[in-house]
Amino acid sequence: MTTIKRKAGALWGGNLKVGNGMISTESKVLFETPYSFSTRFEEEDGSNPEELIAAAHAACYSMAFANVIDQEGYDPISIDTQATCSLEKKEEGGFGITKMELHIRGEVDGLDDEETFLELAKKADQGCPVSNLLRQGLEIEHQVELV
Repeated sequence: MTTIKRKAGALWGGNLKVGNGMISTESKVLFETPYSFSTRFEEEDGSNPEELIAAAHAACYSMAFANVIDQEGYDPISIDTQATCSLEKKEEGGFGITKMELHIRGEVDGLDDEETFLELAKKADQGCPVSNLLRQGLEIEHQVELV
């Protein structure tokens, strides 16, 4: 298989507290999207690295879960994954990403057993490239809801 490479970049100007930056992706889906100390650590409008990690995880996981459901002989109607990435101040100083929570709502034709749905959700987590990357350094929690 050919290696797939995707690119993104960030430009930052100034110091941490009063500086600011822009994030862009090769596809231009994000183009000069602003980010700053206040968009990351406060509630100012703009993006931040944790939000982008959560978005990547939710997108990748939803695809992996739809694939597992299909492979198990069910028909995935919709998979809605909300990811929450936790950034916490560490005792020794600085900050660290400590946890990712996935709340997954799924509509699956032919599946009405929530235990089976949870088992498939965990199987999808094992096949999700972003889950596999993140699992190396943090806890991933799953909450599922079959609709």
